[in-house]
Amino acid sequence: MEEQQKRNIVIIGGGIIGCTTAYFLTRHPKFNPNLHTITLLEATAIAAGASGKAGGLLALWAYPQSLVPLSYRLHKALAEEHNGAERWGYRRVGCGSITATVTRDDLLARTKTNLTPSSPVKGEQNGNGVATNSQNNDALPIQSSVAGDPAQGDKESDWQKLPKQDEDATTLLKPSVLPQDLDWFDSTVVQHYQEMGQPGATETAQVHPFHFTTSIAALAQQKGVDFRIGAKVTRLKYNSEKTKVIGLQYEDRNSGEVVDLDNVTDVVVSAGPWTGKILPRTKIEGLRAHSVVYEVDVTPYAVFTDIMLPTDFVPEHRARKGQKRKHKRNVDPEVYARPFGEVYACGEPDPSIPLPETADLVQCDEDQCDDLTAYMGTVSPILGSAPIKAKQACYLPRHMRFGTERDPVIGQSYVKGLWIASGHTCWGIQNGPGTGCLMAELILDGEARSADITELEPKKYKV
Repeated sequence: MEEQQKRNIVIIGGGIIGCTTAYFLTRHPKFNPNLHTITLLEATAIAAGASGKAGGLLALWAYPQSLVPLSYRLHKALAEEHNGAERWGYRRVGCGSITATVTRDDLLARTKTNLTPSSPVKGEQNGNGVATNSQNNDALPIQSSVAGDPAQGDKESDWQKLPKQDEDATTLLKPSVLPQDLDWFDSTVVQHYQEMGQPGATETAQVHPFHFTTSIAALAQQKGVDFRIGAKVTRLKYNSEKTKVIGLQYEDRNSGEVVDLDNVTDVVVSAGPWTGKILPRTKIEGLRAHSVVYEVDVTPYAVFTDIMLPTDFVPEHRARKGQKRKHKRNVDPEVYARPFGEVYACGEPDPSIPLPETADLVQCDEDQCDDLTAYMGTVSPILGSAPIKAKQACYLPRHMRFGTERDPVIGQSYVKGLWIASGHTCWGIQNGPGTGCLMAELILDGEARSADITELEPKKYKV
């Protein structure tokens, strides 16, 4: 029998990747709490970034395909083992794409029937994620002839899609009628509906990202993982030849103390978009995206939209500022009915604001959130009148090479004991369990056994 060596494992990042890595390490057959120490360092809070502000869609048509099937299966297994339906809202959902054309007459008719998209905001967050009690009366689309100021967001642009679907995924869309229970969309403005996958047998599910991530963290902590919150990593330590990681240094943001962790055998950098701050050679960077959360209970569907707006459409909040419409006529928000009485909608990515030092410093542009509620209100009167629980922003971790987005990076770098698991873009929640499982195998078995992820190895990119 192979004699096991002591391992002092440190995981950087309390998002979904770091938490699932901690979880699967403690569930690995070779894990021995007498020999293995696991410490997770998080600068802000568990699920403070994209892992707490994502949509939570799970799909077999996600990418990369080397990782997706394993992770999709593990989501189901985790839910069955830990009562995920109750704890983090695991469930199957319908998923499709709609094409809608909204005319000026549609908007006027809706106003006359009092189905206006104006509603109070419950638990709205300001730019620092702090709850406020402001009112959201900005969602009613109106006609504006006021000339806008280009310096105030007047410039039109094409809508930029989030990278949720690749070309292969798009080919899986099959014609279908609008499902009868998808009753929270205005059927009079929807021209087409396409179901993802084979009709009646969609391979789509979902979780509530915040509840899933925090639950997995709690399960890892129950098995002995030492979670240190407010620990911002400032430096990695290597041997004299820089061929092996031997420790790290972090700042305790609560006390201001600088803490050294020595005699470390393994460091897993899973800090989402902040991975590139710690290891610039990974080429992991952040892309800001906004979203809103409605307080409303509707039938479980995830819907990708393509909305043609009237030529004179201007959201009220922009008209009040003397601005013209922000986009050309087509916009494509994504919207997901979620468990626990929520609906989540996300808009286009925003590359204008660089990644801040920590997740609690992420700024939210309320105008972009109000754009989103205005667009959704044109096709869904139910959402247009629903209270809004949160307006928020987060940064998606993207692996960029020569201006092109690549697959995530998972595996050991050229430095012994230095592991990387990051760059999952929109699919971090979907691919979190698979990544965590494979990271545990790589560290404790020395190889990935559950899936072939050779194409995702950091060494491929000389990291």
